[in-house]
This record gives sequence, structure tokens and C-alpha cells, in this order.
Amino acid sequence: MLNQPVGRFGRLPWLGLSLLVLVLDQFTKFYFEGTLSLYQQIVVIPDYFSWTLAYNTGAAFSFLADSGGWQRWLFALIAIVVSTVLVVWLKRLGRDETWLAVALALVLGGALGNLIDRVLLGHVVDFILVHWRNQWYFPAFNLADSAITLGAVMLALDMFKSKKAGEPAHD
Repeated sequence: MLNQPVGRFGRLPWLGLSLLVLVLDQFTKFYFEGTLSLYQQIVVIPDYFSWTLAYNTGAAFSFLADSGGWQRWLFALIAIVVSTVLVVWLKRLGRDETWLAVALALVLGGALGNLIDRVLLGHVVDFILVHWRNQWYFPAFNLADSAITLGAVMLALDMFKSKKAGEPAHD
């Protein structure tokens, strides 16, 4: 009885969350691109947090950033494939899988936000900089990256949830 299908559209209404992430991500990127010059920093919390404008032509942590441009289309293709899989997965979720639906919607919204940057700009716009007393810097990131990370953590936690009702115990 649990995990009953929601209906013809599954959990697709959660695409609204994906759209919200996408809109907020694009708005903030547009704002910071218009407000800051490249690598300019505005300290928000001294020694810990700043706004800065940076461009990333690679993937997470600038992976393959200096690869000559082909990576732009590879990462765009990966984002399209992953996004398609996430939409199909959302559609197939049951009623009791709200946590999973939120996680997938967050990852989808973030993936689409960074996909738009890659296709239209050739790079991803980053603007959040976390650091420690100017000695340690986490790579700059954006709201799309944050949504992807939060969604991925939720997906991982979902895998470790206690035995779901209706599933046989694994001995």
C-alpha cells in the first residue's frame, strides 16, 4: 500500500521547486555580474565570507577548466542527460517519497541553472566565496551549486534511511 503512485504526473509538481532554484540562481548571477568586476571581493563576514565574481569553464572545483573549450559541451551534454533522468525519476516516484522528490528537484534546478550558463556564456558564473582568515579558500560557487550539493546530501541520506516500510529486511 505504501509507495503508491501519485497519478499520471507522479511527483512532477516538484518541478516548481526546480524552477524556483533556476530563477533565483539566474537572478543572483545576473545581479553579481552587473555589480562586481571579475575577482572583486565584497567582504560580508571578515575572515570567513565574501561576495566575488568568478567564472568557471570547468566542472566542480574547476575540473578540466583549462582543456580548450570542448569540456563546455561535454558538461552541457551530461547536464541534459542527468536532467532528463531526474525528470523521469520524479515522474515515477510514489506518494511517500517527498524527501526524494525534493532532493531530485534541487539537483535538477541546479543542473539547469549551470547548464544555461555553459550554453549561453561558455562558463559558469560563481559569486560566493568561503574562506578562513585569507589562508584557506573554498572554490567560489553559486546558488545552483548549493542546490545540487543540498540535493545530493539529501539523496545520500535517503539511501541510509532505516528500512523503508514494505521492503524486506536485508540479512
